[in-house]
Amino acid sequence: MGGFRIREIRLHRLTVPLKSPFSTHLQTVTERESIFIEMVDTEGVSGLGECVAFSSPWYTEETVQTCWDALINWLVPSIAGKGINHPTDVGHLFSHVKGNRMAKAALDQAAWDLFAKKQGMPLHRLIGGVRREVDAGVVVTWTDTEELIRKTEDAYRIGYSRVKIKIGSGTDAEVIATVIKQFPQLLFFADANGAFSNKTLTELLAYDNLGLALIEQPFGEDEWDRHAEAVRQMSTPIALDESIRTFSDVENMIQKKAGDIVVLKPGRVGGLTEALHIHAYCLQHGIPIWMGGMIEFGISKAHNLAIATLPGVTLPGDFSASTHFWNEDPVEPCIRVSGGEVSISERPGIGVDLNHEILKKYLIATHTA
Repeated sequence: MGGFRIREIRLHRLTVPLKSPFSTHLQTVTERESIFIEMVDTEGVSGLGECVAFSSPWYTEETVQTCWDALINWLVPSIAGKGINHPTDVGHLFSHVKGNRMAKAALDQAAWDLFAKKQGMPLHRLIGGVRREVDAGVVVTWTDTEELIRKTEDAYRIGYSRVKIKIGSGTDAEVIATVIKQFPQLLFFADANGAFSNKTLTELLAYDNLGLALIEQPFGEDEWDRHAEAVRQMSTPIALDESIRTFSDVENMIQKKAGDIVVLKPGRVGGLTEALHIHAYCLQHGIPIWMGGMIEFGISKAHNLAIATLPGVTLPGDFSASTHFWNEDPVEPCIRVSGGEVSISERPGIGVDLNHEILKKYLIATHTA
């Protein structure tokens, strides 16, 4: 019960401007290009997925264009017209295609949404979620102290329980300490995006004992030994983000003691199927998880919210209101933050639909197979 046969797969490629630029030491993003997936079965029920690759390869080697090519030429043809008993079948059908995890994730997500709808269940219940609300967290980029304080004040006023501050080579640790002291009610993460790869551990130690809940990805994605040394010397927990690309990366992190916490991004590891595998392994080994963000639209956020209801996902993730990044999100209903939390939909599947009127404004290409 709940299986389906794929009738068609629709790809929507779109570009939406951000309300304001999102800057890290790696890149400044002013508009977000993406690919939405509609997987439709023979009864007309559809499931939604979202590709979280960026337009250029500044974050990973995959881009929207490489994902578009992989989907049209190899991945979609591998599953078109196939019968699916369970969403985990999808990955097996295109296992002959190496890599392309972000492209695969979009199809995997769509299959899970469709499967949950066929079961008549919200996705969070289907996968064993234990919460009906998830703590909201916002990401803050800034250029000077005044902007950081203003954005933190805004986050506190709106009701966010956690603020993640982007840090880089020129960041003054004392500024971070001042802001943390000024807002004792908030939980603070610092995200380096590998900014300390060319620095000494001593420079990173300046951020220890500031009151941060964690420091995210201080070194490069394959600098396991440097992360392990930071774990040994620092009292502030180290969370690995870009380093976690596959299940084997999680195994490596735990074996090398190179991180205390996993930042889980299903769109980067290949989808919900792989994310659930990683979650179960972390739970078994007592490793906390929190859900990271990729400047996503509401489809990917809804999938991530379902995972955030699972036991072991203990820290507030990158769950901001739709209005944080967008004037218009081509998904309905929009994500809202109330009392520092996001309520989880009880509708079958992920609980969101495409807003075709808004989507049409930002479409740049479509493909149906």
